[in-house]
Amino acid sequence: MSPLFRIYLVRGLVAIAWAAGFSTVSDSLTATTVVLLIAYPLIDVVASLLDAREDPGTPARKLQIFNTTLSALAALALGLAASSGIGAVLFTFGVWAIVSGVAQFTVAIRRNSPELGRQWPMLIAGALSVIAGATYLPAALGEEPSLSMLIVYTAAGGVFFVLQAASLAWRQRRQIVRV
Repeated sequence: MSPLFRIYLVRGLVAIAWAAGFSTVSDSLTATTVVLLIAYPLIDVVASLLDAREDPGTPARKLQIFNTTLSALAALALGLAASSGIGAVLFTFGVWAIVSGVAQFTVAIRRNSPELGRQWPMLIAGALSVIAGATYLPAALGEEPSLSMLIVYTAAGGVFFVLQAASLAWRQRRQIVRV
C-alpha cells in the first residue's frame, strides 16, 4: 500500500481513539484534558509532515507545510487558552478548525485525481471542519460552552481519513487488477 494510504489510515484511527479517550475527560479542564487538547493538533503536525514528505515539489505540499505550522501554533494556543477556561479553548479550537479545514479542502482539490482516489472524503471533511469551527465560535461565547462538541468533530474527522484510506486502497487494487 502507498505511504499516503498508511498516513490516512493511521491518522484516522488515532483521531477516533483520541475522541474515545477525550469523551471520558471532556467534562472539565483537568490536566489530562489539557494534555489531550494539546496532543490533538500535534497529531495533525506529524501527519501533515509525513504527508508533505510524500508530496515533494507540488502546490499541495506548500499547504501541508502551512497546515503543519498552523497545527503547531494551535497546540500552543490551546495550551494557553486552557488557562482562560472552556470558552477560550472552544473558541481557539474553532478558529483552528476553520483555517485547517480550508487548507484540507484545498489540498484535496489539488489532489483530486483518479490515482489519488478523487479525495471526496477529504473534500467533505475539510468543508465540515469549516462548518464545525464556525459553530464553535458562538458556542464558546455562550453561557455554557462544552468541550463535548469536539468529540463528534474529531471522531468524524477520523472516519473521513479512514474512508479516504479505503478509497486509495480500492483505487490501487483496481489499478493492479487492470495491469
